[in-house]
Parts: sequence; structure tokens; C-alpha cells
Amino acid sequence: MSSALRFRGPVLPDGESRDLYVVDGRVSYEPVASAELVAEGWIVPGLVDAHCHVGLDPDGAVPEDVQEKQALTDRDAGTLLIRDCGSAADTSWIHERDDLPRLIRAGRHIARPRRYIRNYAHEIEPEDLPAYVAQEAERGDGWVKLVGDWIERDAGDLTPSWTRESLDAAMRVAHEHGARVTAHVFGEHALPDLIGSGIDCIEHGTGLSEDLIDTMVRNGVALVPTAKQLGNFPSYAEAGRERFPKYADHMMSLFERRKTTIRSAYEAGVAIYAGTDAGGVLPHGLIGDEVLELADYGLSPHDALGAASWRARTWLGLDDNLAEGTTADFVVFDRDPREDLGVLKSPSRIVLRGTVVA
Repeated sequence: MSSALRFRGPVLPDGESRDLYVVDGRVSYEPVASAELVAEGWIVPGLVDAHCHVGLDPDGAVPEDVQEKQALTDRDAGTLLIRDCGSAADTSWIHERDDLPRLIRAGRHIARPRRYIRNYAHEIEPEDLPAYVAQEAERGDGWVKLVGDWIERDAGDLTPSWTRESLDAAMRVAHEHGARVTAHVFGEHALPDLIGSGIDCIEHGTGLSEDLIDTMVRNGVALVPTAKQLGNFPSYAEAGRERFPKYADHMMSLFERRKTTIRSAYEAGVAIYAGTDAGGVLPHGLIGDEVLELADYGLSPHDALGAASWRARTWLGLDDNLAEGTTADFVVFDRDPREDLGVLKSPSRIVLRGTVVA
């Protein structure tokens, strides 16, 4: 047996003060007399970034040394589980590194031709969508990422990327392959078909209406708002205003009502999870800032933290959450993060797979 480590303090989410031991990489609450006391503080199940892009920068795929730096930056901010929400790079090698966060890959984005960021996506027509969904479901780790809407040059505004027929077929294929589907959606018009076809998650969601929110609740569709990213809408609007004034006005309208929209989804009972959208225009390591943003949008501090910790881990299939005998992935803070979410940006200890990594 390897040396045991001891941590003391309230263990979230229930907040019961306990001595938590790490023995052979796993959590134990059985006392070990020889265990070294490593840290005292509030113990939180490993943080989760549910919308992240390891392997991308603004120009597309990046090499493995840059991928490593991105993953380490997230890890050292306390993010120990990443749902990589689309990457043009093959990041599967990260699975072999015990010192890097757990990674759930969604494969490469799937978009329409010339209707997404250059060098990011498979760019295909709607009739090819089911085949590409099957391909990415097989290559990824249980998720597929669609680009649900983007600016269409002739319309001069956001328009849906896919037909309802192609979406219905794609959802069936994904679910037959055991994968879930999520989609980038800024505007309103793509949402009814995406949600109606059986999608599992919506990214951003600024175009949601009350009736669609109710449908999401009934169907168990999750929402990852990427609140930090939504703050960039004014710059996107201005960048496109000269060529596409209708798009610019639309983006500003979505921006101005973004907090009301996301708060309405939260109050209605939509499951909301934290995602930074790092790896494009935003840097890595922002999970603490994202949780603060969610609280500013109206989530309670407890729910905002749960959206980036215990609830998100369960949603993504790691229903461990520091139970006896589970893998020791957790972060220690010197103050109660439910009372001061700002402490999330200053973890005192980070434990990944039973090893103190930061």
C-alpha cells in the first residue's frame, strides 16, 4: 500500500466536516493513523469545464505541445474533467496522461460549408449529416458537436444550418452509437428543430423562448450557456456590422437579453452546466470566472458551483463525487466557495487521480 494522504474539512456538496483520506489513489473515510495531513479547507469534487476546446486556437488545430499547455492551464485552475466540445486536433493521447485532466471528446465540429470558423469543422451538406455524426460518434468519447446556426451571407444574418429531416436522422444515428449530441446555437430559428429532433444539449442558447425552455425541461435537454463567451457578442456584432448590419443588430439584441434568457431557463428547471468556451478567442483556465458569471446571471452560488462540479460530473457519467472508494479527484479551498465564489480562482490544493498536482 502506498502512503496515505489526509485532508480535513467540509466535503461538498453536503458540507459535512470530515477527514478524507487518499489511499492508493482512492477516497476513504476510514482513519489511517500514519496518513500525512496535506491540507485543511473546503473540499470540492473536481471542477468541470463542460464546453472547452483543447487542441484549438483561433486558426484551427494546434500541435501536441500546445495542447498539453492548454490542458495543464485548465488543470491548474482546478478543472479536472473537460468535455472537449469540438476540436480539429486529435487529442486522444491525453487519455494516456495521468497528470492531465480527464477528457471527454466530442470529435470535430460538423458545420455547413463556409458557415463556421475556418479550419475548425467538417463542412458538409445536410444529406451527409447522419454519416458524419456516425463517424464522429465512433471517434469521440460519447458526444458529437453540431454547428446549429451561423451567419449566412445571402440572408445577412444567423440562419439554421440543417433541415429537420437531416437532424432527425442524425439524432437517431448518434443515439444508436451510444453518443449524445450538442449544438452551437446563438439565434432563435435553429432551436425548434434541434430540440424537436431529440438533441441532448444546447450550447449558448441566447435565442431560447419560454415554450422552448419548457420543452427542454420535459425532454431533459441540458444548457451550457458559456456566459463569459456571451460577453463577446458586442465585438462580434461590430466586426460584422459593415457587411451584415442585420446580423449585427440581431447579435446585440441577443446580448442585451442574454441574462434574462438564461435566468428564465434556470428558473424553469433546465439543467445548466458551466463551460468556458476556451480554445477559440478565450484563454484556458477560466472556470472560476465562468462560475462567477453564472451567479451573476441568477444561479444561486450553490447551483453555480454544482454546475461546475458535482452535478456536472454526474451528468458526464462520473458519478463519483468523493464517495467511499472512488477515484480521488478534488480541489481544496481555504474558504467556503458557496459563500465566496471568488475563491475558486485560488485553489489551495488540487488532487487528480489521487496525486497532489498543484
